[in-house]
Amino acid sequence: MENYSNKYDETDPISIETYAKNLIGKTFADICRQDDITKAMVVRETADYEVKHENKKRKGGLGELIEERFFHYQANNDARPDFDKAGVELKVTPYKQNKNGTLVAKERLILTMIDYFSVVNETFEDSHMWQKARLILLVYYLYQQEIKNRLDYRIGYVKLFAPPEQDIKIIKHDFEIIVEKIRNGKAHELSEGDTLYLGAAPKAATSKDRRKQPFSEELAKPRAFAFKNSYMTYVLNNYIIPGKNTYEPIIRGNAEESFEDYVVHKIDMYCNQTVTELCSTFHIEYQKKPKNLEAMLAYRMLGIKGNHAEEFEKANVVVKTIRIAKNKKIRQNMSFPTFKFKELVDEEWENSTFGNYLRETRFLFVVYKFDQQDELKLKGCQFWNIPYDDLESNVKVVWEKTQKVIREGLQIEKKNGKNYNNFPKASENPVCHVRPHAQNAKDTYELPDGRQYPKQCFWLNNSYILSQLDKSFIED
Repeated sequence: MENYSNKYDETDPISIETYAKNLIGKTFADICRQDDITKAMVVRETADYEVKHENKKRKGGLGELIEERFFHYQANNDARPDFDKAGVELKVTPYKQNKNGTLVAKERLILTMIDYFSVVNETFEDSHMWQKARLILLVYYLYQQEIKNRLDYRIGYVKLFAPPEQDIKIIKHDFEIIVEKIRNGKAHELSEGDTLYLGAAPKAATSKDRRKQPFSEELAKPRAFAFKNSYMTYVLNNYIIPGKNTYEPIIRGNAEESFEDYVVHKIDMYCNQTVTELCSTFHIEYQKKPKNLEAMLAYRMLGIKGNHAEEFEKANVVVKTIRIAKNKKIRQNMSFPTFKFKELVDEEWENSTFGNYLRETRFLFVVYKFDQQDELKLKGCQFWNIPYDDLESNVKVVWEKTQKVIREGLQIEKKNGKNYNNFPKASENPVCHVRPHAQNAKDTYELPDGRQYPKQCFWLNNSYILSQLDKSFIED
């Protein structure tokens, strides 16, 4: 029997990382081939080992394979970190390459299941979640859609990752927001949009799975603490891949208050200044009026020279500017990315593109208002994510009707040279509707019946957005 204990020191994180770097460039099949399974005492099931781990439905299959066939320790569901003596957790996670060459995390990083009953008695520092998250050996493998056998995926990066100090502050605040919601008997209303880097991600075998929570009779979906997809993409591009440029941070040094309070205070310093005055302050030529001028001004107020802030990228915060008219109404509805008819038809609401976008996204509304002289003035900003009840009732109704319309055949009629259809209208629902979002009539997607039709997207109603704003922005 070969002795594997001398390959790495299980008490030393650097030794573990150095040994793990031998994985770079190898496929999972390579790892199985280079290791004689009959000698690996920790492997419980030698028959059909590869076949079983190739199965995409096998929970933790690839991580388990690295544990057993490379590190030679027994895979387990222990609450402690995988390399307990070194305090290191092993996570095997996919990334993919977009058409433009950029690398993105394929999914969020699941840390540990949330036990609704025990987490309410934990502090952040002593929590199961933080034991798993404070020092992670990240093994990133390249996911490629054309590869059908997942054992043929290739490992691209291996590195120890400890969240930096400025991230820990935000992760701790996220943890406290999640736990506070559970303490308030609202585990069933948890949403990834509540928080910035650390999310409460749904983690169930089926969409019907529910479990008890301590301070309410209502059953809640099983959830896990997870680093969000956006955070893992940032980690990959800025901490794992060497020599990459990082985005500018909003907070440089220490801030006393939470990140969100800091952002609100920074923007509040410019309250009641006109757009013209703000352009003068930040040396932007108002006459040339760049596209997204009001959003650009928000970044300048936060001390960001470009239009990407490090914390917003990590947290998937989307900046939306809102203009309130003199009559205290909003003219614009809020649009979202276009949907492909043929894809939406095959989705389920629980895991739909639009539903997940709203579940996982936190917005920063930067609000401007026209005064009596028709000057546009900054009124302030607020962080927002869609309330659980609005998403799971009104938005769901519109999404289901949209799917039904596409599935049963979109009805189109021309009146006075204009196209009319039977997608849900703004007058039918208090929260959202469907409207075109195409550059012109030729900018189309294919319907399931083969017809081409101008691209459409979901829009939040202007009246709904107005109802979600802090009342102080609306009143003079």
